[in-house]
Order: sequence, then C-alpha cells, then structure tokens
Amino acid sequence: METITARFRVDWPGFSLDLDLELPGRGVTAIFGHSGSGKTTLLRCIAGLERATTGCLSFKGDIWQDERTFLPVHQRPLGYVFQEASLFPHLTVLGNLRYGQKRIPAAERRVSLEQAIELLGIGHLLERKPDRLSGGERQRVGIARALAVSPRILLMDEPLAALDLARKQEILPYLERLHDELEIPVLYVTHSPDEVARLADHLVALEAGRVTARGPLAETLARLDLPVRLGEERAVVLEGTVAERDEQWSLVKVSFDGGSLWTRDRGIAVGRQVRLRVPSSGVSLCRVPQQETSILNTLAGRVEGIGPDDHPAHALVRVAIGHSVLLARITRRSVAALALEPGQEIWAQVKSVAVLE
Repeated sequence: METITARFRVDWPGFSLDLDLELPGRGVTAIFGHSGSGKTTLLRCIAGLERATTGCLSFKGDIWQDERTFLPVHQRPLGYVFQEASLFPHLTVLGNLRYGQKRIPAAERRVSLEQAIELLGIGHLLERKPDRLSGGERQRVGIARALAVSPRILLMDEPLAALDLARKQEILPYLERLHDELEIPVLYVTHSPDEVARLADHLVALEAGRVTARGPLAETLARLDLPVRLGEERAVVLEGTVAERDEQWSLVKVSFDGGSLWTRDRGIAVGRQVRLRVPSSGVSLCRVPQQETSILNTLAGRVEGIGPDDHPAHALVRVAIGHSVLLARITRRSVAALALEPGQEIWAQVKSVAVLE
C-alpha cells in the first residue's frame, strides 16, 4: 500500500483544520496556500508535534495515529526540515550530521552519511561551525541532517522562506536532486509558486483549513473548475527537454509532448529535462497563424473548455496541445469574436518572455 492517509480535525479559537487526504507515497507533494491556511498545522499533525482533536494517520499501511494509537515523534520514521536550520552551534557540520544519524541503528540506515553529504554538496563544509556558514549553507546542512536519520518520509516546512532570492536559487538545484535521486516521499509546505512549479509532482491547495484542490500537479493546475493560482493568475506547468540553444539571442528551445517553446537561456544543458511555468496571460489565441508578429511560439491546438476567470470581462480557455494543456486568459469579447467552442481547432501563441523556468 503506497499511500498516506491523513484525516485531522483541529479546533482553535478563530481557526479550524478539517482535512481528509489520501496522498501518494512517492514523489514531492506540495502543500500550498497563503499564510494562515493550515499548512504548518497539517505538517505538525503528521509529525506528531500536534495532536489533533480527531485524527487518523496511516503511512503505507502502518498506523501512526487512530482512536487507540498515537506514536510519539521519536517513533515516527521521518525527517523534519524547518524554516531555520537550528543547528547545534557547538558542533561542526559533521558533528551535527552524526548527531542526527546516531539514533538510527546501522542495520536500518537507508541513506548513508556520505550520500547525504554528496547530495547536498556540503563536503567542503564538514569542519566548519554553524556561525561560519551562510544561510543557504546552513539550510543545506539542515536538510542533510534530516536525511541522515534515514527517514521513510521527509517533511519540509517552507525551507527556503528565510532565504533571499540568491540563496534560494543556490539551494533549489539541490532540492531537485533529492527529487530525482531519492525515493523518499516529501511533503513540502510552501506559498512560493516557483518552488511548486519546480519541485512538486502532486499538489494540495489549502485555504482556511480546508482543501480547495488536490491531485497531480500539471493536471490540477489545468482544470477550469478548480481555483488554483500559482501567483497572481492561473498558470500551467509543462515538462520538457532542452532541445536547442540559440546563443546569438540567448534563447533555448524546450520540446514537450505536443510541441516546443522558445524561452530565455538559463544555462541548462541541451538534453536536460526542465519544467516550464506558462501563465495564462502569456497565451493568446487566433484562428489562423499570424505573420510578422513579435511572438515566437505558435502552437496548433484544440479548444477543450471555456470557463470564468476572476473578472467578468475575462475568460479562461483550456487548449489541448498534443497531450499537454495550456490555459489562455482572454476577454469574453474575444471568445465571442473568435466564436470559440469546445472541439474547435485553434492556434495558441505563447510569449517567450512570459514563460518561466
């Protein structure tokens, strides 16, 4: 049984958490929402740091909490990464890692210390004390320490929230390596659209202690009936491969299932897999391909549905591009002028400057 079942009810003055979730037992699940939506409370309930008024938690068939059972934190095989690394100041980096590892018997260690050190790129930091580390380095050590306990699940509570943009960009590639190279499921709490787009396989969106959307990331973001926004507007995420580089204009072509998109060159090697976030405002529609336009990307597609947006003047159009999906945010007047309807063949234009990696 490869699922995580979590049912929690928490009642506080002015706030309640009421969730019934079945989560995948592999990959990265992003717990996404605004501050105060219940993300951290959910994570603390799963860790056993918070005891829900009513609760049931099953991890791949093992009961961690029900009417008769409540495993304390130290008996739950998990690693927890907080916003602040909270390293022991009197120990070196290596000492901090060994402190986390020593509570796990050698026979039960599934992640070696060497593997954690290599994955997080901290081999050159082992003899330093925490006060000689940058914020990004401290957080990488904190993640390595969580891995050193050989967890069956990794809980990450906004691990990049305390870092500036440069430090976030430094650490995100290491988180992508964890995603690609480890089979440990990750529950990743964040309110950052960039982190969701780059890391998540599965999405749970919370608002006021309730689930507003859940499901595989790409599929959930592309649904017209769910109010999920990565940032200020609706967007989709495409999985693709860097197919070509145009060094003269600092662009790369990313191929995906259904076509390809030119976007800015971020130095990713040809042949590497990437994710692209395409905001709905960066997509326009036309009945025939346009000539002499500044928009570099024109893709043949088919209208799958038309839904409302956050203003009565706007509409969201779901367009199938091969087996992939784009959302186009256009005016209702344009919907009428183009006589759009499901099943209609259409051309989608995507602005290169709007596409985000």
